[in-house]
Amino acid sequence: MKYQIITFGCQMNKNDSQRISAMLQKLKFSPASEINEADLVVINVCSVRQSAVDRAIAISQKLKVKSQNHNSKVKTVITGCILKKDKERFQRIANAVLDVLNIKNLPQILKDLGFQIKETKIKNYLKVAPKYDKNPVAYVPIMTGCNNFCAYCVVPYTRGPERSRPPQDILCEVKNWLKQEVKEIWLLGQNVNSYKFKLKTQNSCSQGRRAKLKTTTQKSKLIDFAKLLKMVNDLPGDFWIKFTSSHPKNLTDELIETMAKCKKVTPYINLPVQTGDDEILKRMNRPYTVAHYKKLVKKLRNAFKKYRKGLEKEIAISTDIIVGFPGEKRKHFENTKKLFKEIGFFMAYIAKYSPRPGTSAYHLKDDVLPQEKDKREKELTEIVKKTAFEFNKKFVGKVVDVLVLKKKKGFYFGKTRHYQTIKFPASKKNLIGQFVKVKVTKARDFGLEGTQ
Repeated sequence: MKYQIITFGCQMNKNDSQRISAMLQKLKFSPASEINEADLVVINVCSVRQSAVDRAIAISQKLKVKSQNHNSKVKTVITGCILKKDKERFQRIANAVLDVLNIKNLPQILKDLGFQIKETKIKNYLKVAPKYDKNPVAYVPIMTGCNNFCAYCVVPYTRGPERSRPPQDILCEVKNWLKQEVKEIWLLGQNVNSYKFKLKTQNSCSQGRRAKLKTTTQKSKLIDFAKLLKMVNDLPGDFWIKFTSSHPKNLTDELIETMAKCKKVTPYINLPVQTGDDEILKRMNRPYTVAHYKKLVKKLRNAFKKYRKGLEKEIAISTDIIVGFPGEKRKHFENTKKLFKEIGFFMAYIAKYSPRPGTSAYHLKDDVLPQEKDKREKELTEIVKKTAFEFNKKFVGKVVDVLVLKKKKGFYFGKTRHYQTIKFPASKKNLIGQFVKVKVTKARDFGLEGTQ
């Protein structure tokens, strides 16, 4: 029995796929080198983006047609973060559909589809160790689900409420990745800043001076994200720590200081603002103001200047932004442009608003024309090009640490600690998956060039 997994989604989806792969191999499936060889195709999709849904449907339809025309026995299972409306569409073209919360039921579903497998009980798919690969970057979920209910987002409806993993499970998974010579660990969550886990500890005490009996009581020690970050940082080994995604409402002073003090935590953060206008933030159900966001950025920059040396004093800040949210007038958008210029983002992930069924914003009138959304996206991109270039210029002539990720057309490509993409001439020696020193010779809008 051979399988292939196709993933359309974020880092969390990719990690889910690694766990599904491990599950399938325990069920005696082996990976297929190409889709035509597969007896089972699992499509892991994210309903957050319509483009991912469309691609999943296109592949499923092709497999269905192939099965009908060539008497193929290939089975298709679609899983992931799936909205009810999308689930109904998938059910018409796939052999089985299950959301990620029910992935523990995959063995039984495969059995029902006719695969000869042994009964396997899985209570929690996050307890399944992911399939290790040769990628020098590993993604480790620390929590799943979300309680925020931002007006435009489907995650609370597809992944359910927040559930934090036990810290010992997280540390064990990180250690296992490090044994595979992974160099960069990404801690994942829909909102990593709200991570909380009550760790039970035992406390023994004597009753009275001469008492021989001891009583044992259980206490709960709260592990928040700042404490978890320090625990991961204290693990032995030469590796980097990054995390995503952060919510401004939970970025505490303690967390900011912990980030700056923990040297394995790289000087980079993605801090989604979504819009630079308070009125639109309120409509989005984002419980902070632009002024509060700017204070957080100032605290981040001050903390890294206080606790880091050299280039590490400069923290790279990226953001997520939505243009054309219902009710966003030109005056609101101008405030976003103003914020972009003031903060000087090193990178921005710009999305054009599209209605998603099930969200509260779905009931609002999508009143910004597609052409205007395109225009606003381009305007913000032009600003980010300039601010990113100004940030990258600071690195010219400096020697930076680089994690080499791939080789293409005579060049190595990698990432710096600040999450900049850098390319430099490739040598005959295989450096992929290693840390190297590179001298920066040129700055670009969204990257660097260098030489060893």
